[in-house]
Order: sequence, then structure tokens, then C-alpha cells
Amino acid sequence: TRLQGDWSSDVCSSDLEVVRDSLVHWFTEEGYDVDSSASAPDALSKLAGREFDLVIADIRMPGMDGIELLEKIRSEQLDTSVIVMTGYASVETAVRALKHGAFDYITKPFDPDDLSVVVRNALEQHRLKRENRMLRQQLTEEASLNELIGGSDAMRRVREQIETVAGVDSTVLIEGESGTGKELVARAIHRLSPRRYNPMVVVHCGALTETLIESELFGHEKGAFTGAQYRKKGKFEAAMGGTVFLDEIADISLKTQTDLLRVLQEREIVRVGGTQAIKVDFRVIAASNRNLAEIVKEGKFRSDLFYRLNVFTIHLPPLRERHGDIPLLATHFLDKYSTQMNRKFTGFDRAAMDMLIAHNWPGNVRELENIVERAVVVGHEPLIRAHDLALPRPAEGAEDLSLESVERRHIVRVLEDFGWNQTQAAKALGIDRVTLYHKIRRYGLKPPAKAARV
Repeated sequence: TRLQGDWSSDVCSSDLEVVRDSLVHWFTEEGYDVDSSASAPDALSKLAGREFDLVIADIRMPGMDGIELLEKIRSEQLDTSVIVMTGYASVETAVRALKHGAFDYITKPFDPDDLSVVVRNALEQHRLKRENRMLRQQLTEEASLNELIGGSDAMRRVREQIETVAGVDSTVLIEGESGTGKELVARAIHRLSPRRYNPMVVVHCGALTETLIESELFGHEKGAFTGAQYRKKGKFEAAMGGTVFLDEIADISLKTQTDLLRVLQEREIVRVGGTQAIKVDFRVIAASNRNLAEIVKEGKFRSDLFYRLNVFTIHLPPLRERHGDIPLLATHFLDKYSTQMNRKFTGFDRAAMDMLIAHNWPGNVRELENIVERAVVVGHEPLIRAHDLALPRPAEGAEDLSLESVERRHIVRVLEDFGWNQTQAAKALGIDRVTLYHKIRRYGLKPPAKAARV
């Protein structure tokens, strides 16, 4: 447990130094890892470069008082608790400190034993909050695994690949169109890996400019550029021991590609505006909605970085290539949003499901989820109907009338009519059960109740 002390006021500086040294000695004797600062700016600099569980700050300090320091800590979203000290036993001062997020306050002069009790309470609360955050993150990651739904051969291969690569530390490249679930796959890999108890940090490369992405990835030193008032850790440092997910990696500039290649080779970073190399330990999972090999041929992506990233590749198929998974996914999203909105939908009528299966889904699974969510909002229980779906109705004569497509739709309808009882469905179709079984496999059909999940 690390403590950061910040003591200064309008009394003699030598007296302040004695107080700081005494408290440092006191808490060190109690087994804490302690540091001290003579001013708020110095404290902020130390907080930016190192994690502290607790800050003990004086209210009265030159330049920046304890309340301002507390506001800076909160605005920077630093994970630390704060206790403020004041020589003015003012209720107003105490209320201000508590309103700005202080754990507690203590008035001077104080008994070190009393301060020790407040410190222990603050650290215990901080520990519980951290554990709660980790548990919430773990539950979120576990929930995300349930969304990798699909009984098609393509999705079975994806799940097998996830299980194969999760246990090793190799770099993974996930390729697939937007909306196919690349981040879900990355989270599944992280959740099943030995690094699962450490952070998974996501960087959306396409949303950042070249300057911003360097600061986001590598961090920056104070004064490195306009607005850089304090040292800031980058994503690579924040992911220490865990996983960095670089989404849309194809969008980074050639300069950033060069810097990233060096990080992957040397396993160390240099903050923007800095000179000191910092050792890092993380796993990289990258994703792209474009074919990186083609971009390399165009000269827009470094071949050596591509080879570094392309150690193990997972290709996510678009939804139009696995229509058999649409009923499973649609039912999953219907259950999800019915629960969230306290609606009582039990399924889709035949026309609605036919529309979902016939649609080309250019936005893939993300588009399907949005369509189902809207249908839950506007629909009338217990069934989602065709007019509830915000999908273009097929133009006259535009329906796929190929024999294979017609047969597939007819088999789905009959199976649904008989609750997926294959014996009864085969009898109604006038074929034997073995023939029906082979047709079900050929078209990749799966009943909603048998949704395959990681």
C-alpha cells in the first residue's frame, strides 16, 4: 500500500519538513510504502508517474490548496483516495472537502494514532472499491462471451481458434467487416488467457489523430505539447500484465506503425516528450475491417509490422455468409432487450423471421442487434411482427426464388411449425428423417434452444 503525503502551509518551512518527515517515519514503521511532497504540483507529478492508494493533503498550501489538488486528482481520474488536513476546525471547510470527493478530514493538531485509524479505514474502502471494479469487469467479460452465438461451421471454427490461442501469449490479428464482433472475440481471448486477472485496454485507432494516438499509446511527459500540464501514462503502461486491443489497426499512420513495431520488438516504450525507456509487459490483439495483406501491397502498411501482427489470424465471417445463425442471434437479442425493457416477447412470427433471414445485413451482427432492439421498443407482445422491423421490404420479384433458397425456407417453416421435432417435420415434408438431418446440416440450421456459446 502506497501513501502520498502533501504538507505545506504558511508556517515555517523547516517546521513543515519536520512534520512531513515525522509522518513518513510513522507510516513507514506501520508497514506502508510512503512518499512525500512539499507542494501540490510536485504531488501531481508523482501521482502521474506512479500509483498511490491514498493521498493525505493539507488544506492550506501556497499556489494550489488542498481542495484544488483534490479537484485535479478527480478530474484526472486517478485511482486514489484522499484525506485532507486542516488547522481550521471549520465545518464549511470539511463539507467542501467531502463534497469534492475526500474520504475524510482531520484537524490539526492531531494524534498520529487517530490519523492511523482514518488511514486504515480509507485504505480498506479503497481496496473494496478496487475489488468491486474487478468483479464488475469480470462479470462484463463473462457476459460478453455469451454473445458469441452461432451454430454454423464458421462460428464453430472461430470458437476453436479462440480456445487454441487463448492459452498462449502470441499476438492475434482479427479480420472481419465492421459489426461482426471483433471486440467480443478479443475479450473472449483475454478472458480465457492467463492474463485475465489484469486489465484489457481497448484503443479505437480510427477515432484518434496521429498526435493523439501516440499520446494514448505511449503516454506523455509534462510539457510535451500544448495542454500537457501533467505526465500521463499511456495505454501500454495501463495494460501492464494484461492485453492491449488495437481496433482498426489499419488506420494508424506509417510513423505510428514504426513506433509500434519497435515496442513489439523491444517491449519498451518512451513517453511523448520523454527520453527514458520504460519496460512494458502486455499481449497485443489487433483487429482490422480491411485486408491488411492488401494494404501492405498498396504500400500503406509496413510489411514487417504486418508479419509481427499476423502470428495467429482469426477471420470473422459476415452475417450474410451464415444465415443459419440469424434465428439464434435474433432470439438472443430479443431475450436481452425484452429483459432490459421489461417486455414480454416470446419470439418472432413467421413473416418477421423470414424477413430477418432474407436480409443481406451489410452492418452484420451490430445491425441485427439494433433492428431487434428497435422492434422490442415499438412492437406489441407477445410476438415481433414484420411491420415492427425497420427493414426494407423486398421489391416485387426480388425474392431469391432459387430451388435451394425456396427449399431452405420451406424446411425452416415446417421445423418451426413442429417445434423442431425432426421426426414429425420429416413426415410432413414427405422425406425420411436421415434425409432431413442431412438437409439441416447442409443449410446450417439450428433451433434457438440449441444456441452454441463460448
